[in-house]
Amino acid sequence: MNRTTTASWVKLMAGTAALSLTLAACGSEDDSEPAAEDTSSASASESSSGAPSGEFTNDKCGGGTTSADTYKVGGILPLTGNLAYLGPPEIAGVGLAVSDINAAGGVNGADACHQILDSGDTTDLAVSTSSAGNLVNAKPSIVVGAASSSVTLNVVDTFTDAKIVQISPANTAVDLSGYSPYYFRTAPPDGIQGSALGTLISSDGYSRVGFLVFSDTYGTGLRNAVQETVEASGGECTYGCKGDGNEFPAGQTTFSSDVSAVLATNPDAIVILAFDETKAIVPELVSQGWDMSKTYLTDGNTADYSKDFPEGTLEGAQGTIPGADASEDFKELLQGWNQQVNGEELTDYAYAAESYDATILGALAAVKGGATDPTTIQENLAAVSGASDGEECSSFADCVALLDEGSEIRYTGPSGIGPIDEENDPSSAFVGIYTYDASNKNVFASTVEGTK
Repeated sequence: MNRTTTASWVKLMAGTAALSLTLAACGSEDDSEPAAEDTSSASASESSSGAPSGEFTNDKCGGGTTSADTYKVGGILPLTGNLAYLGPPEIAGVGLAVSDINAAGGVNGADACHQILDSGDTTDLAVSTSSAGNLVNAKPSIVVGAASSSVTLNVVDTFTDAKIVQISPANTAVDLSGYSPYYFRTAPPDGIQGSALGTLISSDGYSRVGFLVFSDTYGTGLRNAVQETVEASGGECTYGCKGDGNEFPAGQTTFSSDVSAVLATNPDAIVILAFDETKAIVPELVSQGWDMSKTYLTDGNTADYSKDFPEGTLEGAQGTIPGADASEDFKELLQGWNQQVNGEELTDYAYAAESYDATILGALAAVKGGATDPTTIQENLAAVSGASDGEECSSFADCVALLDEGSEIRYTGPSGIGPIDEENDPSSAFVGIYTYDASNKNVFASTVEGTK
């Protein structure tokens, strides 16, 4: 998908009519307890781009709902743990999509709803194990998540055995490509991001690259892809290389010896592949005299650190995040939903678009197949993504209109991914490049598009 297509989606979304649906009050996410309902609804403020004010809905699933008569979107997303900063944008993406689906009349006349449970992280896999079991019992149409590839590897068999479609908005581990006929993702595998990051490092003039990488499927897989690209450009890996065994365990809190070891190899650039551990790694690098402008981060830690480090700590450092940079209009819609539902602003937008598109793709697959059960969605999801060379459409309502006419479609949403391929991955995707400013905030710089 090109940027013209992204712009057409924004224009359609900005013109969405005001909604007037019931706003369900926040309550227990346990499907055994019906969510309380509040018949009030409130308007979102008018966007600075001129988009009309709208009303959003927080359509949480009530007790007893199943995929038999509802488009039921389960979520296994990070409410706690070292990826918790990704939870709010991903949840907002799901919530906004469900709100838009219901505004357009639902799925085959059935309502849409969401039930979000905690994925936790790899330091306590019991959290995701429990949530996966609860979601299977809740009988959803799809499950959006997890954010962590390693967490997904802990639960994907549970969903596959139950024949429930799982769509991750953030998994990038190459090990998950083609893993299961019921597993899909709207984030590109690490081969695309690794190639983009490795090319960025080489184009910046660095050839001796050290890695501080944790022993996680995501971390080691992405390290391998970056290392391969750097070496293909004539560079070399000095530390943390594939097969050297220098990885540190997830959840480690002190890094003096790790930093000393990588600096002893005299790298001219360092890549940090970690999650929340980054908040301990960065100060140690600074204390040992490393020039932080020669540091590279990836989607697991390319976050806003303005409240974590002294001003100027990360200035000049760079990072990558798979996915097109969210348009301002889409960000305003996400903010409107989140402010109305949670009463607070989003501070990060990572994987919000991918979460939105995962939810919409599942709904369109249900419309095409004529039912909201997981098997019907699994059989039709690739087709509505454009795998059958359909007509482009950029909103749920417009895509449904084409399906009702008997047309094949290609949904082109805000994430900018290409059609789902034979391994249930996006066939193409954008990777955003971010540069850190003096306040330690990651600022979007450019986007490159890659294919598998």
